[in-house]
Amino acid sequence: MKGRSPNDGKRDSSSRSNRGEGVNPWTAVDVIVPYIKRYTYRLIFGFLALISVDFLQLWIPMVIKNAVDDLQQGIATSSGLLIYGGYIVLIAIAIAVLRFIWRKLLLGFSRLLEMHLRNRMISHILTLDKAFFQRRTTGEIMALATNDLSSVQLATGMGLVAAVDALFMGLAAVGFMAYIDVRLTLLAIAPMPFLAFFTRYLSSRLHRRFKSVQEQFSVLTEYVRSTFSSIRLIKAYNQEEPQAGRFMELGETYVRNNLKLATVYGTLFPLSGLIGNLSLLLVLFFGGQMTINGAISAGDFVAFITYLFMMTWPMMALGWVSDLFQRGITSLDRIDNLLQEQPRLKALEKPTPAARFTGSIRVKDLSFAYLNQQRLVLRDISLDIRPGQFLGIVGRTGAGKSTLCHLLARLYPVPDGTIFFDGMDVNELSLESVRGAIAYVPQEVVLFSESVAFNITMGKKDADPEEIEAAAKAAAIHDEIMAMADGYQTRIGERGVKLSGGQRQRLAIARALLLDRPIIVIDDGLSAVDMETEHAIVRSIASYLKNHTCIIVSHRIAPLADAEEIVVMDDGRIIEQGTHSQLLVKSSFYATIYRQQTNAPASLASQDDAT
Repeated sequence: MKGRSPNDGKRDSSSRSNRGEGVNPWTAVDVIVPYIKRYTYRLIFGFLALISVDFLQLWIPMVIKNAVDDLQQGIATSSGLLIYGGYIVLIAIAIAVLRFIWRKLLLGFSRLLEMHLRNRMISHILTLDKAFFQRRTTGEIMALATNDLSSVQLATGMGLVAAVDALFMGLAAVGFMAYIDVRLTLLAIAPMPFLAFFTRYLSSRLHRRFKSVQEQFSVLTEYVRSTFSSIRLIKAYNQEEPQAGRFMELGETYVRNNLKLATVYGTLFPLSGLIGNLSLLLVLFFGGQMTINGAISAGDFVAFITYLFMMTWPMMALGWVSDLFQRGITSLDRIDNLLQEQPRLKALEKPTPAARFTGSIRVKDLSFAYLNQQRLVLRDISLDIRPGQFLGIVGRTGAGKSTLCHLLARLYPVPDGTIFFDGMDVNELSLESVRGAIAYVPQEVVLFSESVAFNITMGKKDADPEEIEAAAKAAAIHDEIMAMADGYQTRIGERGVKLSGGQRQRLAIARALLLDRPIIVIDDGLSAVDMETEHAIVRSIASYLKNHTCIIVSHRIAPLADAEEIVVMDDGRIIEQGTHSQLLVKSSFYATIYRQQTNAPASLASQDDAT
């Protein structure tokens, strides 16, 4: 697949975001079809066990009927009644064994399905690019992987079991009732069409209201995540009460949505019970008269009432099962929506083979705009970076420096013929090979709640202690690590909360240095340290990375004075490039920023140029 233009994929994203409006959510069932096929035999044996349980339960009233008829006719004996009791005990034992089997097979299937869907979701999310995470919040993804997945598991577990159980039990009960008396059976099922009508009417409302509940849960989850991840800032600004108040508002909205859902759900279940009891009333009245008149025996009447009770469960379960399925299909549709997301940067079918890169990078007439934005962030960028070159990039905030780093690291798609590694178009190379050639340190440092060593070796788990220490020393963090309680085994807390900003940045740089890749890109990765320390670290890195291409972005000029070439960016363009001394002379923009940052007089710039 070739590279795409910066705005490629707009239509796909918008269509996905509108999914669910005017689209039948039941099409999402296709997501679980492969797992149904995979566990076909498990499901077949599970449902056979379930149906066998139902059949045995339906047989018990026939045993009771015979016993009652014997009693009515006066032919019952103690041994005969004991035999009937023995039949019931044997049936109960068989029911217990078969019930264990179907629960293990069918409910086990729902748990296996949950596991496979969760693994599939996580694996798919890991393939998505940065544009996806700019559209979807972490809270929304967490809600899909927890609340929505639980709804799918419940629907495919107890929901599916209850549906099959209710269907078979209901039809079989009607059959046994018809065997006893057809007219009485017709009276008993007369109220059923009303239940079917109201269930269909209320089910559509269940889907819409449950969808709003799940969406609000996503908002609530994201708010909690962002609150706790920013707890220090919230405390520093005394925002505890406003945050708690906002959380209460979101919680109240979530409760209101749930109450609206409960209104529909609370209507279905009592309605099912009402119709079931109405059927019971008809049977008691007319069936009782038929028994008195001798049209049916007392045993028939007792068996009929028992079957009616068995059929009442399917009627009452209809509302519950409908609710479970509506919840499950709504959540499955949301999960399917996530699985339909496609990265704009896709793996190539036949990428150009690439050996170890030398570090040569060429950027040719590169322009770029983010998805759904018209404004170009980069305009006609052209660069030739030699293998082993130390390149500095400076410029005001918003000049496009970080965007250029993102594109070099292949986090966004670029047009064909704009970026070349070792003379090869990056769109002809696999993402793995390009990213494997770059050690990238982003502006926002990401650390895990693990040990210092774990965070440094994230990209190279087999690194030995000497390599780890060498990388840490080059990043000027080794001494501070050794001063910690457990040295390199010290746990640093979530997102490195136990470290200062400068320590987190230097730890991220040590992680990149350890990879020993031909290209290292540091995107303003030392903004949290003072200028002198940054200068010392940059020199240490340059020495450590000899014969490696090194690209360092900084908003401070002085630490980049030793760079072989410095690129000055402004408004998405390269406005000047050259050595530090050259730029002090030919670029008033660069010289002005340098004097502002160092408080150096204009004469110093001339002196620097002379040296």
